[in-house]
Amino acid sequence: MPLVTAAAPASGSPRGVIPLRSSRASCDSRPCAARAYAGKRLVAENTRVQNVHRMELETRIRNQLLRPELPPSSYDTAWVSMVPLRGTHQSPCFPQCVEWILQNQQDDGSWGVNQFDSSVNKDVLLSTLACVLALKRWNVGRENIWRGLHFIGRNFSVAMDEQTTAPIGFNITFATMLSLAIDMGLEFPIRQTDVHGILELREMELKRQAVYGSYGRKAYMAYITEGLGNRLDWDEVMKFQRKNGSLFSCPSTTAVALIHKYNDQAHQYLNSLVSEFGSAVPAVYPSKLHCQLLMVDALERMGISQHFVNEIKSILDMAFSHWLQKDEEIMMDIATCAMTFRLLRMNGYDVSSDELSHVAEASNFCDSLQGYLNDTKSLLELYKASKVSLSGNDLILDSIGSWSGNLLKDKLCSSRVQKNLIFGEIDYAVKFPFYATLERLEHKRNIEHFDAWGSLMLTTKGSSFHVNQEFLALAVNDFSLSQSVYQDELQHLDSWVKENKLDQLQFARQKLTYCYLSAAATIFPSELSDARISWAKNGVLTTVVDDFFDVGGSKAELENLIELVEKWHEHHADKYYSEQVRIIFSAIYATTNQLGAKASAAQDRDVTKHLAEIWLDVLRSMMMEAEWQRSQHVPTVEEYMTNAVVSFALGPIVLPALYFVGQELLEHAVKDQEYDKLFRLMSSCGRLLNDSKSFEREGSQGKLNSISLLVLHSGNSVSTEAAKKAMQGALLEDVQDSSLVLLSDRWIQLSKGNGRCSERSHQRATQNPNE
Repeated sequence: MPLVTAAAPASGSPRGVIPLRSSRASCDSRPCAARAYAGKRLVAENTRVQNVHRMELETRIRNQLLRPELPPSSYDTAWVSMVPLRGTHQSPCFPQCVEWILQNQQDDGSWGVNQFDSSVNKDVLLSTLACVLALKRWNVGRENIWRGLHFIGRNFSVAMDEQTTAPIGFNITFATMLSLAIDMGLEFPIRQTDVHGILELREMELKRQAVYGSYGRKAYMAYITEGLGNRLDWDEVMKFQRKNGSLFSCPSTTAVALIHKYNDQAHQYLNSLVSEFGSAVPAVYPSKLHCQLLMVDALERMGISQHFVNEIKSILDMAFSHWLQKDEEIMMDIATCAMTFRLLRMNGYDVSSDELSHVAEASNFCDSLQGYLNDTKSLLELYKASKVSLSGNDLILDSIGSWSGNLLKDKLCSSRVQKNLIFGEIDYAVKFPFYATLERLEHKRNIEHFDAWGSLMLTTKGSSFHVNQEFLALAVNDFSLSQSVYQDELQHLDSWVKENKLDQLQFARQKLTYCYLSAAATIFPSELSDARISWAKNGVLTTVVDDFFDVGGSKAELENLIELVEKWHEHHADKYYSEQVRIIFSAIYATTNQLGAKASAAQDRDVTKHLAEIWLDVLRSMMMEAEWQRSQHVPTVEEYMTNAVVSFALGPIVLPALYFVGQELLEHAVKDQEYDKLFRLMSSCGRLLNDSKSFEREGSQGKLNSISLLVLHSGNSVSTEAAKKAMQGALLEDVQDSSLVLLSDRWIQLSKGNGRCSERSHQRATQNPNE
């Protein structure tokens, strides 16, 4: 799935069209015309069908976002069905759940197989055993029980396989339920040695758990109540009861507790659950908001969130309200809490990291249920949340980032984790924080690795929430559509380079595809073509100008170019010092005026003058650096950086593109201090990154940069490595400062709208093609 296809077309023919040869065998014009017409009709019909399919996908996803479907859990339904009517042990409290079990057994005798995974796994075995127990408990479904027992017997080896992924507490829970079934008189077609083997695994697990006395261990034991039964102190277990009456928002755990110790709140919780969902209950409840946030995260990661702006805003508004109320559905689960924090902050909501203070230290996390389980999902969510920092002294996020990062790196060194699909997701998150990635390339990777990161969405001990495959289908459709748009734009840009004779400048690097890649990977929605074209054209021009000032032009030529830009409309063709100057200025002048006319129409005011001023600032700052090198002047670090944020040339690349992203950009906003601050922070990030990577190369060419200047002005008392670390610290501060500006309400309004140009785009713009 290539992002851009840059292959040149056959000489003299359009891309993808083979020129016809002249011969007596050439077809008659009428049949050719008929075939051409038929071809156009076929293309139009295919496009229409694709558009209809796309609209249907969007409608279904929109419905899922607003009303997420929680799939029924055979396992949890089975345990709820085993709750007796109060005052008697002869009748079920929820007979409709028993009936559901009778009606939903699979042809192979199992329960729990879902549309996403038809293979036999430990989750299916556990669900099937729970359903068999439920039917035996009420002495119904003799044939169903027999088929279930034989399914378990045929697949018992899966239960003994320690390399197979298992639901939380499987070794304890499955063995206890198996023992309970045998005590109830059920006969399994399995060897007695296998029964002893699974029971031994339980005893080994229980002995291992007995050495811990932490809160996390107590929470774990309460969480897997169905595997412990009378071994538990039920008064201690009920200390984990939530305000909604549940234990861990888990129907099966709550049902087991209610079976052993009646509790009005627990009964009300299950009663409300059955009333809402009917005869089958989900694996976790409440979980609507949790599922919605997972879907929002998936839409953003796959690059299709722009199609659901209103729905996402509604969900995030609700999440923000729940966040302010410290709602249990968000706050009681570490992974959900971290994900909610990240999504809200990334979308401009004012959320404080104080709500993550309970896991600020590794010891606090380890003492939680998720820490006790060594839950990868929670660790990964905490680590990603820690990167959305707004200041250099957020002690909570800094601490979380430090210890969670170390634990994730330890997991990468584990041979067991390396065999898991999650390994790649951990490795990617540790290497590439969100601000260091190109958004469209990240979408491409997430589409390709959909199964891997989708597997991180485990929600309970016996079930998973899966992002629907329709998300993937729409993402692939959207990405494929964008490719044809990108290819057409690249072909247009190739013609533009030739028309302006930029390819004839021998000194200039030819980096068209690179410049366009940075545009397409940053401003990716298909409808933002003008913004991409502006970005790419100015990227090419700034590369040419940068090379002209570095190696291609004499002092007289550089001064002539600046003079021409200063005069702009008043320049005269006979004033070109050389052909090189004529080509460069003509390209800048024509391109800027064309883009200015389009931008002025989009903004309903004249902005061409502003675009010309941006170019003049860049040329003057480049001239300053050329003068320093020519005179061997050594500026201070402050002088260098003040000039470098302009000479880095992100101005002509990024600022004109902002006029095309679908937002009205008023003149007072462009002149606002916040606008200027963000531009300088962005440029400073780019310059410092470049200086860090190009220090050795530029030093060999006799050029000074921030690192060499720091060493020189220290009288060599500061080493090169120390200087690099100092600049990395300054870079981190700039990244955090730019995040603070970007996530303010004003910049959310400036950078989002119909086109939804992401706030991350501004940070990623630091990848300047000039360097």
